[in-house]
Amino acid sequence: METSNPLTAGPDNAVVWHRDRLYLLDQRALPERADFVRLSSVAATVQAIADMVVRGAPAIGLTAAYGVVLAARDAYTQRGTGWRNALEPEMARLAAARPTAVNLAWALARMRQVSDSLGEIDPVPAFLDAARRIHAEDRVANRALGDLGAALIRGPTNVITHCNAGALATGGYGTALGVIRSAYAAGRVTQVYVNETRPWMQGSRLTAWELAHAGIPVTVQTDGAAASLMAAGGIGWVIVGADRIAANGDLANKIGTYNLAVLARYHGIGFMVAAPTSTIDMRTCRGADIPIEARDPSEVLTCGDRRFSPPDVGARNPVFDVTPAALVNALVTECGVVEWPTADKLRALMAHADARGCLEKPVVI
Repeated sequence: METSNPLTAGPDNAVVWHRDRLYLLDQRALPERADFVRLSSVAATVQAIADMVVRGAPAIGLTAAYGVVLAARDAYTQRGTGWRNALEPEMARLAAARPTAVNLAWALARMRQVSDSLGEIDPVPAFLDAARRIHAEDRVANRALGDLGAALIRGPTNVITHCNAGALATGGYGTALGVIRSAYAAGRVTQVYVNETRPWMQGSRLTAWELAHAGIPVTVQTDGAAASLMAAGGIGWVIVGADRIAANGDLANKIGTYNLAVLARYHGIGFMVAAPTSTIDMRTCRGADIPIEARDPSEVLTCGDRRFSPPDVGARNPVFDVTPAALVNALVTECGVVEWPTADKLRALMAHADARGCLEKPVVI
């Protein structure tokens, strides 16, 4: 991977295909530096996903789609008409880069459909067209779900969000932050409280940067401060994204999301999940079936180069937790809103999503 800054950096410009290469805005360096990492191989793309150069379920899926383009180019260069046999192992490597976010597998399935439709010709143009379509569709979906979610908010009010589900985590505009951006523009949100999101600090580093960039009032708080803020009043909604939503409405999101859902229910505050339909995994029956990624314990035990815990102490570092559907007031997608999600309601939503024109006729279920 090469780090450079050849492009205009901004929250809505985090994943860029430029001059036959993939550029990722390095989310490990924000907000101190806005550097792009230049990727020219599938191996580098896999490493970038695993190292969290890019994160957020939709953005991971989108990056994997462009990674297939890079892999296809190398496969065709090396194998010619036998490119397909060389491509499949590389797609498997991409699929294994992060286990929890279902958008990764969803995007690769879309790219595999393209592969199945091709003959022995150079596959790169068709794959690049498909990746660009996924990118454009995600932007449109985020705008749509942002407006649908904003319509649920009786404002003006303050909201809490957790981790980063903004433009940086998607193809543009954002999911949870898409709702907040639309609601702020409509005068329904006045102040956003952002949990810092230990241990990678996505809230204080990324979400706060995005909101400040958009001119939306934002205050960072420690993860443990949310309860006291809710008790003080003035919070209308907790709004979060999701990395995978099971068929019954249970959802996996950044660790700490479950805490917020429990707190919101106790304090009578709405809990909204904003995610595209590509994040809904109808093959996973319930939250307990979602694989939960665990990362290096050192991420919890250290800050920068300094270790804060004794040398003989270990740590749990689950990246995600599972929030039961029973704690969700509204699931907002580009195709409609599901209130109090259940398995039957999600089946109805996905049937609507499979029909043409769901963006033009979103449903409330």
